[in-house]
Amino acid sequence: MSLRSERQVVQKPLVRYAIEAGWTYLSPDDALRLRHAEISPILYDIFIQKVQSLNSNIVDLLKAEDIAGRFVRVPPTIEGNLQAWEYLKGLKTVFVEAEKRERNLRLVDFDNPGRNVFHVTDEFSFTNGVHTIRADVVFLINGIPIILIETKAATRLDGIAEGLDQVRRYHREGAELAALTQIFSLTHMIQYYYGATWNTSHKNLFNWKEESAGKDFETLVKTFVAPERVLRVLRDFILFTRKDDELQKVVMRPHQMRAVERAMVRAHDPAKHRGLIWHTQGSGKTYTMIIIAKRLVEEPVFKNPTVLMLVDRTELETQLFGNLAAVGLGSVEVANSKERLKELLRNDTRGIIVSMIHKFDDIPANINTRSNIFVLVDEAHRTTGGDLGNYLMGALPKATYLGFTGTPVDKTAYGKGTFKVFGIDDPQGYLDKYSIAESVEDGTTVPLYYSLAPNEMRVNREVLEKEFLELAEAEGVSDIEELNRVLDKAVNLKNMLKNRERVQRVAQYIAKHFKENVEPLGYKAFIVGVDREACCLLKEALNQYLPDDYSKVVISPGHNDPPELARYHLSDEDEKAIRKAFIKPEALPKILIVTEKLLTGYDAPVLYCMYL
Repeated sequence: MSLRSERQVVQKPLVRYAIEAGWTYLSPDDALRLRHAEISPILYDIFIQKVQSLNSNIVDLLKAEDIAGRFVRVPPTIEGNLQAWEYLKGLKTVFVEAEKRERNLRLVDFDNPGRNVFHVTDEFSFTNGVHTIRADVVFLINGIPIILIETKAATRLDGIAEGLDQVRRYHREGAELAALTQIFSLTHMIQYYYGATWNTSHKNLFNWKEESAGKDFETLVKTFVAPERVLRVLRDFILFTRKDDELQKVVMRPHQMRAVERAMVRAHDPAKHRGLIWHTQGSGKTYTMIIIAKRLVEEPVFKNPTVLMLVDRTELETQLFGNLAAVGLGSVEVANSKERLKELLRNDTRGIIVSMIHKFDDIPANINTRSNIFVLVDEAHRTTGGDLGNYLMGALPKATYLGFTGTPVDKTAYGKGTFKVFGIDDPQGYLDKYSIAESVEDGTTVPLYYSLAPNEMRVNREVLEKEFLELAEAEGVSDIEELNRVLDKAVNLKNMLKNRERVQRVAQYIAKHFKENVEPLGYKAFIVGVDREACCLLKEALNQYLPDDYSKVVISPGHNDPPELARYHLSDEDEKAIRKAFIKPEALPKILIVTEKLLTGYDAPVLYCMYL
């Protein structure tokens, strides 16, 4: 199909549906007239007009022109994109001479959509003086480019991949435009994809769908670009976080947006105080929790609430705090001891508190009886049963409790109690569910392919059955913590796995397999040991077949570790450096040897193979 036909079949209908959804069309010539020149990424005249009307008595024409100049000159990087988002969110200030103080600057009115102007234009040509790009469709709010769309014909087999490559090129050659734009979309009529600008990896390209609507092209376009939805995504569903000192940007997936909205409805319901959000592993539960916490804290109706975010591991506590701090949530307290937790709750601390669920052990009843307390519990299937759950709910009797789990909770002994604790206010036992089948269909979860090792390396079946499989089934193993509890009892199995002769054979096999099947493709690998000692033994053996700097051991240090384990202890900075290096295809190490760390919550697209 020719480019001309592609525009007629896909691009023109998309623009028409956008107009029907509430956007005002500007021809390329009209848009250029309002921009003044192709080097301008904004509709300059509209921007100047709206920044004055939205900030009356604060911004005059001269100041509006100064703001426009500063806005379009944000750095052409993800850091600049964060600054642009802060402008849009009303987080930037302007000095008011008459008042001798800074006032928040408003570029978009999220509370009153009718005060904004919504434009859509096509064939948007932009130049930075060196390169010129031409985007198929651009959506602008108050003159500011918000969404960039590339359209492809359904007959082009690689159309979406081609569109993604074009968006990446726009980031390279038209970075000044990309610095202001917050979302990009790709469509070939059959499906409608979207993602966050400055995060253009294919795995972060999401398939848009509206649960209660159809899947035809018109419905997909209209539900995604509906002005109020775009405002909601801008305000609530974009996150900037820092991981290992690098700024990252994410936009929420459809199931995350749905869960957040349902959680907020539950939080407003005076008759219901429990809810279970059951989203399969790897579907972004942590970000969903963060967005819910953010919405709760910012909701005026809740009158400065307390949001308690509970995790079950120190590592997750640290990660969660880092993410919360990065998204600018203001006051975030970490209760790193039982006494500190009691102090914060007794003193009626407002804002967000991060803690571990186990710190509620033996906490006094009725320590805080306010009703505007919201408790978000991660890994709810295993942390709120029995006494811990009783202590938690006895301490905060009027709080609203939202549990999060990725486990098929109805199939385990632990899980059945999860429905009783969190599911009592919903007939089906959960507030929101996102199954593994949905996740695979959406591409959120990818299938795993298994390959068995040679017979001589397999574990004795009788020992495996007796010490692991039977116990694992009875205990309902669903994650690393529960797996470790089972393995701690499997003494004979662990000794068999750590037999020096066997470790030597395993290391030789892994080295050969990696050199022949993984490294030539430019990918990397994990080796997962049964415990920390096994990791160290595997490293020593692997060094005989691969260069020492090919692999690194990443394990949690123990205070009483013997020398053979202590030599692999890493400082926080060293571990961070290894994590950052591993995700770079060209950098060493190529293999990480782990037993618990980095198996969850670590995003490494270069990871191709896992040796178990």
